[in-house]
Amino acid sequence: MAVPEKKQQLLLAIDKNFNLLMKKLRQVPPQYAFLQELEGHAKNTRMSVAQLVSYLIGWGELVLSWHEKERQGIHIDFPETGYQWNQLGLLAQKFYQDYADITDYEGLLQKLQQNKDALVALIESFDDQQLYMQTWYGKWTRGRMIQFNTASPYKNAVARLNVWFKHGQFLQNY
Repeated sequence: MAVPEKKQQLLLAIDKNFNLLMKKLRQVPPQYAFLQELEGHAKNTRMSVAQLVSYLIGWGELVLSWHEKERQGIHIDFPETGYQWNQLGLLAQKFYQDYADITDYEGLLQKLQQNKDALVALIESFDDQQLYMQTWYGKWTRGRMIQFNTASPYKNAVARLNVWFKHGQFLQNY
């Protein structure tokens, strides 16, 4: 799919990638969701499927917080206060911790769904002009920044899960 350049394309990309992601996540037996079997977001680390979901929720919540800060006239520290763009592995670790208290896999998936729904509502509040016809952060438009942190990570997560499914032993026992 081409990089979205309009609101409806962004919504379609998010919906398509999210639906595929949820289909894959629903194939994970809950007893395997918390095992550290996937390649982590930081070099030489491992993560669980639950941590992958936490990462996606974390980025989604961050996008929402950027817009809430903007609405309130508060300065936005991109990507997050205390983190630089070259520290995304550390930020991923923060996201894992932020949602570590959710030990019910289904509850985690529900939180991911709620996050996606909130992001769609956010996007719906803007028009094409606001999303794609003006820069918002550096050289990036608002729509592109949203896409970088929603549709793209959803797609990347599907690829990670596909590798895990391909090499995972759990499918033979499930």
